[in-house]
Amino acid sequence: MPVRRTRYLCAIAAALALTVTAPTAATAAPSPALREVLFVGNNWDGTADVIESTGDFARIGRIDVIPDKDERMAEINADPIRWIYFMAIRSGVGEGHDQFVDDMYSTPDGTSVVVSRPSFADVVSLDLATGRINWRFPVSGYRSDHMAVSPDGKRVAVSASTSNTVHVLDIGTGEELGSFKTGDKPHENVFSNDGKHIWNMSIGEVNTALDATWLDWTKGDRRITVVDATTFQQVKVIDMRDRLDAAGLKDHSDAVRPAAFSPDESKLYFQVSFFNGFFEYDVATDRVTRTKTLPKNPATSDDRTTWVNDSRHHGITMKPDGTKLCVAGTMDDYATVVDRATLQQGPLVTASKPYWATVSGDGRSCVVSESGADRVTAIDFATGEKTVSVPVGDHPQRVRLGHVETGWSGAEGGR
Repeated sequence: MPVRRTRYLCAIAAALALTVTAPTAATAAPSPALREVLFVGNNWDGTADVIESTGDFARIGRIDVIPDKDERMAEINADPIRWIYFMAIRSGVGEGHDQFVDDMYSTPDGTSVVVSRPSFADVVSLDLATGRINWRFPVSGYRSDHMAVSPDGKRVAVSASTSNTVHVLDIGTGEELGSFKTGDKPHENVFSNDGKHIWNMSIGEVNTALDATWLDWTKGDRRITVVDATTFQQVKVIDMRDRLDAAGLKDHSDAVRPAAFSPDESKLYFQVSFFNGFFEYDVATDRVTRTKTLPKNPATSDDRTTWVNDSRHHGITMKPDGTKLCVAGTMDDYATVVDRATLQQGPLVTASKPYWATVSGDGRSCVVSESGADRVTAIDFATGEKTVSVPVGDHPQRVRLGHVETGWSGAEGGR
C-alpha cells in the first residue's frame, strides 16, 4: 500500500463539555476469533513481544517492527538535517541507542499492529500474519512519540514531538483525519470515553542539563491541550503551573508525564518531571486536590541531571474499578500499588528502571516494563506483591493491551 502523505488541516469551531479517561487498548468489541494479548515494545531492539494478557504472561510471539530499516537509514543518511536529528535522538533521549518503537496498538480485527517509531519519525501499520508494512505515515518534524487509540479502535493519535503537533490517523488506512498544535514536546495523548475529545500533555524540553528548580523557566511551554476529536478545535488549555502554585506546590515541575483517570472521569492522577510521586486533579473544580509523595531510594543520585529525560517516576495506571493505582518509580527502581482512597502505598516491589505501567486483561494485575532488566513484571493489585516476571527484548517501554487472531504465534520473518 502506498505511503500516506502528511496533510495539515486547520481546526474549525466547536464547543464541548470536558470529560476524559485513559483507555489502554483498542476497545472495540473483539470477535470470538480474537485472542487478547499484551504488546510490549522493545525500544532499542526494534521488536515487539506479544505475551499472554493474564496468568503467567508467557510470550506468544515476536514482531520485527523495523523490516524497512535499510530503506529508512538510506533516506536518513541522504538528508543532512534528518541525520543530525537521528543522531541527536540516539545521543539524547535514546541514551546512546536508537529508538525504534515507542507505542503500539492493534487494529480492531486483530490483523495488524500500528507502531510509532521515534528515530524514523513515523507511524507504520504491520500485518501480523506476514510482518509486512501495510502503510506508513511520516509525522511532521523529526520524531514520533506516544500514541492513543479511540474507544472504537478506528483512530490513532500520535505526538510529533519536534513540531509540537498531534496527528490523528485512520488506523486502517493511515490517512490523516486531522491534526492540532500543542505545547512544547507533545507527549501523552488520551481519548475520552465517548471518543469525542483528546487530551494532550506536552512536557517541554527534557534533554538539557538545566534541571535546577530555578531554571524551570527554560523548559518551555508545558500544558495540557484539550481538543474536539472530530474538528480538532482547541477547547481548553490547562497550565498546571497555575494549579500547582495555587496548591502551594511552587517547587514542583508542571511538565505532566503519564497520567491515569478515574473511571467516572472526574479525577486525573498525574506524574511530573523530577517528582517521586503524583498529584490528584479534580476536573470539575479545576484544582490540584491531593499530593502523594512516594519513598526515595537511598541509592538514587540526588543529581537531577542523571535522571532519564527528567522523569524520576514515569508510569501510572489504575485498576479498572478505580480503587487502586500502580506507579512505576523509574529512577528509584521500584513499583508500588497505592490505595486511591487513602493514598497509602503497598510494598515497594524492586524493579530495574520500570518505565511504564498498565493493567492486565483481567484487571487483577499491574504490569510494569523493567527497561533496565529487559523483562515485564506483574504485580497483584490485591496484595501489592510481585507474581511473575517474563523476559522480553532490549529496553521494553510501552505495554498495551490488544488482540491478535486466535492461533497467531508470530509474524513470518519476525525476529
